[in-house]
Amino acid sequence: MLPKINRLKKTKEIERVFKNGKSHKEGFLFFKLLKNGLTVSRFGFIVGQKVSKKATTRNKVKRRMRAAVKKELPNIKPGFDIILVALKGLETKNFKEVEEAARRLIQKSGICR
Repeated sequence: MLPKINRLKKTKEIERVFKNGKSHKEGFLFFKLLKNGLTVSRFGFIVGQKVSKKATTRNKVKRRMRAAVKKELPNIKPGFDIILVALKGLETKNFKEVEEAARRLIQKSGICR
């Protein structure tokens, strides 16, 4: 679980990132980021019903995405709001593949320390 300080919760914040943020895509992960002017980076995770109709599968995908980001958190520069969106196919990947895709996205977007 990500610390509370690193979570995006408010709908307005998420909408702002979607409207004004830059996009990056890596296989089965989609990434939107926007500078937030804070001393921490905050994350939101979205897994839609296109990924799976079963809530248990969607929750499993979210847990994997959160764990991958938590592992990379020390390598991420502060001051960004980031939303990770799962695309169809992510539910069939194992944790190592999700972790590697998240790492590549972070490096590709230039927010890596």
